[in-house]
Amino acid sequence: MSIVVTGATGHLGRHVVEQLLEKVPADRITAVVRTPEKAADFADRGVRVAVADYNAPETFQGLFSAGDKVLLISGNEFDKGRVGQHEGVLDAAKAAGVALFAYTSAPGSLKAALADDHRGTEEAILASGVPYVLLRNGWYNENYTEQLTPVLEHGAVVQAAGEGRVASAARADYAAAAVAVLTGEGHENKTYELSGDTAWGFAEYAAELSEQTGQEIAYNPVTVEALTGILTGVGLPEPVAAMLAGVDASIEKGELAVTTGDLSRLTGRPTTPIAESVAVALKG
Repeated sequence: MSIVVTGATGHLGRHVVEQLLEKVPADRITAVVRTPEKAADFADRGVRVAVADYNAPETFQGLFSAGDKVLLISGNEFDKGRVGQHEGVLDAAKAAGVALFAYTSAPGSLKAALADDHRGTEEAILASGVPYVLLRNGWYNENYTEQLTPVLEHGAVVQAAGEGRVASAARADYAAAAVAVLTGEGHENKTYELSGDTAWGFAEYAAELSEQTGQEIAYNPVTVEALTGILTGVGLPEPVAAMLAGVDASIEKGELAVTTGDLSRLTGRPTTPIAESVAVALKG
């Protein structure tokens, strides 16, 4: 039996594999990647590296074995038909008779267009009959702390979220939840709503940045249309910009402020506060 992680060299996938290496022998882990060179460090440590591409479903045929536990990390190519991409992986896993198929989804409370592909994938998973776990990951601290350059340059946090709040956590927290499911028992056919322990607002975030940098950082709320324009202005395709700005509209409605406690219960520890992720980003 192998634990198979797709997208293993991505931001979340790399955290998952690193944490798995702390729990299980390397030869029980399969890292699925598009570019094997990026996984050379994993291979050097004894992890099996398999090459497959969401856009080529045939590359997943024969990759899985009966009894495997699989983590499908959702694709990030919003224009490539992600549900179809995910179904190619699911079909191969079902044919192999895997023991568990875990999927990184979106919060059940999120109504933004970003969640549509996740809902479609969940429906396909439930219809497949494969034993599943839905890991409905909330927002990552790093969605903000990895974008600090323009914030510090302009002295402003610019979002279209009004006074909405975000119950975010660090990627490493969500990875730890996935590892708990992949290495534990009794998670079959369960859905976990994963989020940070506490929700924060963007005025608080700006104040935290001000405190840690010694620079005056303001929160400038804008309209969804204005944020879409800003994002397209820095090179994002208009549909992607509109989708991301739409998430801010959901934040304003409270759709990403839900705190269930599922994440800290699965990991056995409190989630990482946004202030801690800010400190890490500023050191980096």
